[in-house]
Amino acid sequence: MSSAPSTRRTAAYERSTKETEIVIALDLDGSGATDIETGVPFFGHMLDQLGRHGGFDLKVHADGDLEIDAHHTIEDVGIALGETFRRAWGDKKGVRRFASNTVPLDEAAVEIVLDLSGRPYLHYEVDFPGEKILSDPPFDPQLVEEFWRAFVMASGITLHIVMHRGRNTHHIVEATFKGVARALRDAVRIESDTLPSTKGTL
Repeated sequence: MSSAPSTRRTAAYERSTKETEIVIALDLDGSGATDIETGVPFFGHMLDQLGRHGGFDLKVHADGDLEIDAHHTIEDVGIALGETFRRAWGDKKGVRRFASNTVPLDEAAVEIVLDLSGRPYLHYEVDFPGEKILSDPPFDPQLVEEFWRAFVMASGITLHIVMHRGRNTHHIVEATFKGVARALRDAVRIESDTLPSTKGTL
């Protein structure tokens, strides 16, 4: 039988470099309320999906050197967000740990397999049609892999993302974010008062 955490699992994190200024706040046991400002509208929309479909209260404010490229902003948000999740779930006592799903969006279907393992690993098997998503500025879908790699390395999770089918770039990316959101929601759920590891640590 699952049980609610005795205290709310929250974390806040700030990251400042010559390229980006990032502020993040997270409540794993929230209601899906989001406050997202990144300067990259499509990316902000994806982070909104992560919070809403994960059931997390999520604030992400990022100010980056978009006059050069969106790469720094997206990768650094991945680093900061991964660190924030790692802090929020703490020692992971009682969590479900493993989760998987396949999420469709119209013609696209993306499979997610996730483990709060403490061992960062990303398997990313997604082939995009090639075009950028037309927003202002345009969003390069190649940056999605960079975001998830940064997130995985900072959070210390194992994450497999496999596209089964898809033709529309927007649909593929959005199915990916919704799938990870749902998998994280399941994986961080408190099910017991013990650590789900024979090693005694995650």
